[in-house]
Amino acid sequence: MAIEQIKMPQLGESVTEGTISKWLVSVGDKVNKYDPLAEVMTDKVNAEVPSSFSGVIKELVAEEGETYEVGQVILTIETEGGGEAAQEAPSESKAEDKAEAAPSGVAPSAPAAPISADAPKGVRYSPAVLKLSQEHGIDLNQVTGTGGGGRITRKDLMKIIESGDIPTAAAAASAPAPEKTEAPAPAPSQPAQKQAAPAPNVPVMPGDVEIPVTGVRKAIAANMLRSKHEAPHAWTMMEVDVTNLVEYRNSIKGEFKQKEGFNLTFFAFFVKAVAQALKEFPQINSMWAGDKIIQKKDINISIAVATDDALFVPVIKAADERTIKGIAREINDLALKVRTGKLTSAEMQGGTFTVNNTGSFGSVQSMGIINYPQAAILQVESIVKRPVVMNNGMIAVRDMVNLCMSLDHRVLDGLVCGRFLQRVKEILENTSKENTTIY
Repeated sequence: MAIEQIKMPQLGESVTEGTISKWLVSVGDKVNKYDPLAEVMTDKVNAEVPSSFSGVIKELVAEEGETYEVGQVILTIETEGGGEAAQEAPSESKAEDKAEAAPSGVAPSAPAAPISADAPKGVRYSPAVLKLSQEHGIDLNQVTGTGGGGRITRKDLMKIIESGDIPTAAAAASAPAPEKTEAPAPAPSQPAQKQAAPAPNVPVMPGDVEIPVTGVRKAIAANMLRSKHEAPHAWTMMEVDVTNLVEYRNSIKGEFKQKEGFNLTFFAFFVKAVAQALKEFPQINSMWAGDKIIQKKDINISIAVATDDALFVPVIKAADERTIKGIAREINDLALKVRTGKLTSAEMQGGTFTVNNTGSFGSVQSMGIINYPQAAILQVESIVKRPVVMNNGMIAVRDMVNLCMSLDHRVLDGLVCGRFLQRVKEILENTSKENTTIY
């Protein structure tokens, strides 16, 4: 017999953690390879984690509702094998025992709750908690946990970060401090931080409906908060005259639908224009990576597709190499998969730039939150007829659309973004029957 480990899978390129929403097995259950073990949710997808082995469930290491980093052990399985009898579960208080207990051929993983160097003896924190506390300077000794046994969870820290009141060592300056050489005392001029504010007490009146924040909505909230907190957002907008595009599309949409079997949407023209401009301005197709900026070679356009209670971001791969027809087909296929629950995690990986069709709801101006860790997002607003003063001084009714771009100012500056939008505008305004082909 041997003990094998199932770890939190990576369900997307920028996904670093997942939440166990529901266990589908219990300790003692016999499972076959590829049987579903748990439902996991991230900011990008809800998915089932399949078993990599056949055997009997030994231990459910992870807890429902808790968030774990990619690569953390969430479950162990006792399998039939040529090895010796299954080893005893490693002691929770010794991380080195867990490494020794790993069966041959399986790389030992980090324990689910390693000991922090700054933690009091016997206190253990998860990697996600340690990472957040270090990034935001949170003194974990001043945080009250809401997890099992008073354990501090990632949700506890996200709540503190969202409030803006970070408990640091300065807040405990009046208390006797233990002797430490690693962390110098804060400068006298630094003001002490306020204690974290409690959650707002919202009165519930008769007729009010309480909607629990669970599942995909929690994951979306966490990713949006991370994007706004880490990326310094800037915003710019440009208006585009798409009268010729509208006339061209409307003149061929009926024939196209009859021939191809799906709709030729305006959005396909916008995605194609963006993909072409990204090829000419590769700086926009970049990501922030801490000590460096990664300029991506592939142009993979993320598009937002909404359901009644969630938002999914599937990816059109190699969009610059596709025709308008090819992009229209991909948009149709991906949207259908989202709405029928057939979208896979692989179809949401690899995005380098996001184009959001906010105009489908009638919006004419909006500021999108960047799809982390991408460097920018473009909102395509509603096409509306407006009176416009032409170059000859005459007033004409034209089809106009606003393109609204949010950018990560660590990666991009206004000059390159302005030139990028000018190029998108130029492509769209020159789209017509005479100089544009959809095939």
